[in-house]
Amino acid sequence: MTLVDTHVHLDDPSFVEGAAEIWQRARDAGVGAAIAVGVEPASWSQTVAVASGLPGVRVALGIHPQVVPTLADVTIDAALAELPDRLRAVSAVALGECGLDGPAGDLERQERVLRAHLAIARELALPVSLHVFRIHGPALRLLKEFGPMPAGGVLHSYSGSAELVREYLELGWSFSFAGAVTRSNARRPLAAAAAVPLEHLMVETDAPFQPTGADARDRTRGDPRDLPEVIQALARARGLSPEVLADATTANARRVFRL
Repeated sequence: MTLVDTHVHLDDPSFVEGAAEIWQRARDAGVGAAIAVGVEPASWSQTVAVASGLPGVRVALGIHPQVVPTLADVTIDAALAELPDRLRAVSAVALGECGLDGPAGDLERQERVLRAHLAIARELALPVSLHVFRIHGPALRLLKEFGPMPAGGVLHSYSGSAELVREYLELGWSFSFAGAVTRSNARRPLAAAAAVPLEHLMVETDAPFQPTGADARDRTRGDPRDLPEVIQALARARGLSPEVLADATTANARRVFRL
């Protein structure tokens, strides 16, 4: 199988052995490409630097909604102003991670920042790597108001219900799933994944934040080499062979992110 990890944080400090070793292990496991996601203006340069030395790794940059409450408006506005040039300079394949996060609070500012991201994505015709957690109703209202994105986008590590899949599909969004689908109690994410048309399905690790395994407490961090486990869990849930699911999700990722 040749796989694409559509969302990974290779610059995370927990990868103490270094991104090069982490990525080589992933390649040995069949992961041929990945999107390294930058989540905070202060670390965008580090994200780019790490990705630039790794074959098959491309970049997405944005302001994570959990970061928004920690930043002053002047910092956010300056970052948003420079983001288009940053994205062009590094030939980014997506904008993000951006979105809405219910538990993070400061939702009015989160929405303002998300609207700015969507406007930039529309201007540059880039797909969006979207974070939505425990706030799908407001997120859908905002996305419907904003309208379809020219280059589409992906709900990264989709956490919504199977019933909401249709509403996102009507707006042209795709869906990616991570280590949560490997849990022994993963009924909700697997039901959602089964509701996604195969041509809109992708996979990711969100490493290091979503270890695979029946019990998340079994491991302290996820790793991009875990992606085959995500494929296997989704294949079982959909009644497909891992090879068929791998081929489909890889083709989808290459199409949406123009890899």
